[in-house]
Amino acid sequence: MIERLLPASAVGFELFADEPVELFPEEEAAIARAVDKRRREFTSVRACARKALAALGRPPAPLVPGERGAPRWPDGIVGSMTHCDGYRACVLARAADFASIGIDAEPNLPLPEGVQEMVCLAAERAHLTALADTSPGTCWDRLLFSAKESVYKAWFPLTRSWLGFEDASIEFSPDGGFTARILIPAPIPGFSGRWLCDGEHVLTVIAHRGSP
Repeated sequence: MIERLLPASAVGFELFADEPVELFPEEEAAIARAVDKRRREFTSVRACARKALAALGRPPAPLVPGERGAPRWPDGIVGSMTHCDGYRACVLARAADFASIGIDAEPNLPLPEGVQEMVCLAAERAHLTALADTSPGTCWDRLLFSAKESVYKAWFPLTRSWLGFEDASIEFSPDGGFTARILIPAPIPGFSGRWLCDGEHVLTVIAHRGSP
């Protein structure tokens, strides 16, 4: 489903079940103490990344977590990875085409009790209520959470700084678009992205063309 959200010059691969792939020694070291669930997520999302690199004409490379857990991509590549129950994906592009990419997938289920208050601004809660009245099949609070995760993943490689849930305001369009307005002083005023809900999962993608 992710290909429906991508511009032509970005490539994405997704899995709905775990897929084994041989890890580089650096990757093995990164999850040496991981539990089985974490190992399967880590490995399968890198299977997606290997395919995306190949589609861009690049060989496999070790993809290890760097600062704040952000993956370190090969030179000249930007991208993002995500995983949740029943879904793994990676989107990559050439740095000449995009400054940063952020993606996030979540189960299409309401946020756990108490989380919405941590994630949503007051204006966003009113926005989500209006959307739920017209499109009840989408868990809009979870979609908002996903969009803010994608915003952070697109933001961090450009700024190397933290961005809290309260530091961005999201507005969705029923046609599958969304905008994110950054609420703190920043060189990047905001992002635009795409979203979809397939019934089981919600997915958000930002492919930012601004200056690196």
